[in-house]
Amino acid sequence: MTRSPRVRRPATLASLAAELGVSRTTVSNAYNRPDQLSVQLRTRVLETARRLGYPGPDPVARSLRTRQARAVGLLLTEELSFAFRDPAALGFLEGLAGACEDAGQGLLLMPASRGDTDVSAVHQASVDGFVVYSVPERDPHLLAVLERPLPTVVADQPMDIDGVDRVGVDDRGGMLAMARHLAALGHRRIGVICMRLSNTRHDGYADPQRQRRASFPVQRERLRGLREGFAEAGVDWAEVPVVERFEHSIEAGASAASELLSAHLGLTALVCTSDVLALGALRMAEDRNWAVPDNLTVTGFDGVPEAIRAGLTTVRQPVKEKGRTAGQLLLNRGDRTEPRSIVLPTELIVGSTSGPPPAADRWFSGL
Repeated sequence: MTRSPRVRRPATLASLAAELGVSRTTVSNAYNRPDQLSVQLRTRVLETARRLGYPGPDPVARSLRTRQARAVGLLLTEELSFAFRDPAALGFLEGLAGACEDAGQGLLLMPASRGDTDVSAVHQASVDGFVVYSVPERDPHLLAVLERPLPTVVADQPMDIDGVDRVGVDDRGGMLAMARHLAALGHRRIGVICMRLSNTRHDGYADPQRQRRASFPVQRERLRGLREGFAEAGVDWAEVPVVERFEHSIEAGASAASELLSAHLGLTALVCTSDVLALGALRMAEDRNWAVPDNLTVTGFDGVPEAIRAGLTTVRQPVKEKGRTAGQLLLNRGDRTEPRSIVLPTELIVGSTSGPPPAADRWFSGL
């Protein structure tokens, strides 16, 4: 009979201490409090641990003992790939990760599919606090976060949650500046392409009532800025066609632009509430051989690198700074008990995709 090979049992903290002839506290300090040991002793401990196959202190046991997970939970009510596919989300993630690195903290991504009401992942997450990134109002995962007695920072939306820190940008002000820019160029016949206004799928026209009831405040504020800016130029917002897309993609922007321009032949400008949708509108214009901005002006919002490279007229928001600020609010609280709300400024970037409307459609703008 062939004997099974003996499986070597992994070393433990106690067996490593015995091998070295030191206390278990000394071994623990080599990992957790290296300043308590000389360089020579710590090196000897770590080299012996590698030789014996000791993996280090059990992080679960340590977190139970210290009641600290040394990790931040990032709640996304999107698929995990969204954080790496959407350029604005990617910039935010980079900034947040930088803040976590500075504080010696890990980052746990917690995606939650749209429409999923299972919040057990939130209840079971071993984290010291949460950053909630751009979720709709009354989202069940957000409510689950708020049930836990942990510090929380909301990025973008929802707004005005009692006792919770928030960081966002001036969405209304950014779009107000965009509306004034386009009105000054002479545009009065505009169409709008917006991101989804709720988690209920809707691809098509969004009337003023749907806009007001949107459960995504960021989109409400961007549409509000446009409405107020064009009202200054005498444009009746009820006459402005707004097309909503549930998916946030270049393809969705292209299809929305095609829908708008097929039904409203006199439009001279398409205003998009994100750069991704605007890039789709530019693709549609290119496919139809329409010159931008001579035949059609296209604008966006976010200021992501691809849009800047394309020369898009857009509203730039500091997405990386927003992520870093969210992390700092969470990790550098100190003894602060009062919530803070930080609103970062936006900047109108006039690129090559906006210009006066075709001569036959121009309004006097003083140009």
